[in-house]
Amino acid sequence: MGAMPRVTFIGVPLDLGAGRRGVDMGPSAFRLADIHERVRELGYEIEDAGDIEVSIPETQAPGNPRLKYLQEIRRPCEALRDEVGRVLTAGSIPVVLGGDHSIAMGTIAGVSRHYRKKDDRVGLIWFDAHGDMNTPETSPSGNIHGMPLAVALGIGEKSLVSLAGDDGPMVEGSRAAVVGLRDVDPAEKENIRESGIGAFTMRDIDERGMRAVMEEAIKRATSGTAGIHASFDVDGVDPEHAPGVGTPSPGGISYREAH
Repeated sequence: MGAMPRVTFIGVPLDLGAGRRGVDMGPSAFRLADIHERVRELGYEIEDAGDIEVSIPETQAPGNPRLKYLQEIRRPCEALRDEVGRVLTAGSIPVVLGGDHSIAMGTIAGVSRHYRKKDDRVGLIWFDAHGDMNTPETSPSGNIHGMPLAVALGIGEKSLVSLAGDDGPMVEGSRAAVVGLRDVDPAEKENIRESGIGAFTMRDIDERGMRAVMEEAIKRATSGTAGIHASFDVDGVDPEHAPGVGTPSPGGISYREAH
């Protein structure tokens, strides 16, 4: 028998990207809910790399109102990028527990950089009620948690877009999909269109069913890629099932559909 595949958990207790406190407790909540044992039961060996160090908002000034806490968010994203690269090089599967969705910039940068070195590309499936495709110019709040998907696709603040290096976007829009959309800022819609990402709204899920939507999303994310990076914002799920999020939006993915 071959060795069991290994999963390495990395916690990122960051909530600087959001306008509301609390999601920094996410990594602890996952561990308290026994995520190690649950994943072990699926047949994986488990490792926990602990938490990435994060500043707390009360000790920081937000800085640029169009890019709040930029330096304080970029630093843990750089550390996360390096840690994800280390885990992948060691042959383990990184599972990152957040935290607000800004952390995805660090995770995807690490995965993208790792595979680029092998001359490979990665695909992306992003579950979310929101587009997360704002830039400092289009964002109504200046909160960075509304920007990470744009950053991953090469759009927005240069110091974030270049987290994986300067050789093009972390992920191509044609190899990416966002699923569960229902709360998108007007100016953001243009960014979504221009990026070329496959955008699946709740209406698509209602009309076509989750299976058909996921088949198309997976097809996009596996076209000429070494594999798929999945980023799951819990607010993609209906707040009736997942109320503990920073920006709840009713009418979301059901418990069954999320599975």
